[in-house]
Order: sequence, then structure tokens, then C-alpha cells
Amino acid sequence: MLRVDQAGEYGATRIYAGQMAVMGDRTPAARMIAGMAAQEERHRRHFDAMIAARGVRPTLLQPIWDVAGFWLGAATAAIGPEAAMACTAAIETEIDNHYREQLEQLGDSDPELSEAIAEFRAEEIEHRDQALAAGAERAPAYPVLSAAIRLGCRAAIALSKRI
Repeated sequence: MLRVDQAGEYGATRIYAGQMAVMGDRTPAARMIAGMAAQEERHRRHFDAMIAARGVRPTLLQPIWDVAGFWLGAATAAIGPEAAMACTAAIETEIDNHYREQLEQLGDSDPELSEAIAEFRAEEIEHRDQALAAGAERAPAYPVLSAAIRLGCRAAIALSKRI
């Protein structure tokens, strides 16, 4: 669980870095993204510390998530602010589902990990809701864009669990 969660938070920081590289920091959408990025960085640092403390090997796919995340962020931002928000809404929908499933699996077996996942899940849901309120569904070809990003997110989760 730690391996895939750390990989996901790392990927999120790279997506937001790509979006900010294209959008800059002067628009309301860019300022919203910067705030989300700061939270994702805090999540990543927390999981980094847990991985180190528990001796868990990070995913070997991290170099791929580094590049893929940045380019997904840059590409969606290049389409426009609504597409950048659509990316966030799609990913956070999948992360909400992923974290919910993890919490169900964990039960009472690992209070430290459960607490972190529950806290971060609440923030991911907040990100999704903010993105939807900021116009995610007005992005060009939103249903297709959202479905493709969600599929990619599920694939990244599955691969990071195993590799």
C-alpha cells in the first residue's frame, strides 16, 4: 500500500508541476493548482518517511511516473484551465476510490497508515470538488478526457502495486 500511495502522490506532484509550467502562477486556476500541489507534496513527504521507516521499496516505475505525470499536466494545461481541472477531477475520483478500498482492507490493522490515508483522502475529495466547481466538466471532450485519464490512473495504480 505504501509503495502505490507514495507513487501516486509523487505522480500528482509531477502533474501539477507540468500544469504550472504551462499556466504560470497568475490565473485563479494556477493559484488553485499551486495550493493543491502543496498538499500533494506534503502527502508525498509523509509517505516517503513511512517508506523509509518501514523499509518498503518504492516502485521501480518512478522515473516513468516522473515524465508521464509532468507531460499529462502540461498537456491538459495547454488545452486550457478547464482541461487542467478535468485532469484533477478524474484523478481524484480514482484516488478517492483507491483510498476507500485501502481503508476497507486495513480495518484496524495499521492505525498509522489508516489515519494518513483517511486524512489525505479527505483532501483529495476536496481537490476533486474544487476542480469540478472550477469548470472541469466544461473541458473540451470532457467525457473522453476524463475516461482516458481515469483509465490511466487505474493502470498506474495496478502497475505500481506490482513493480
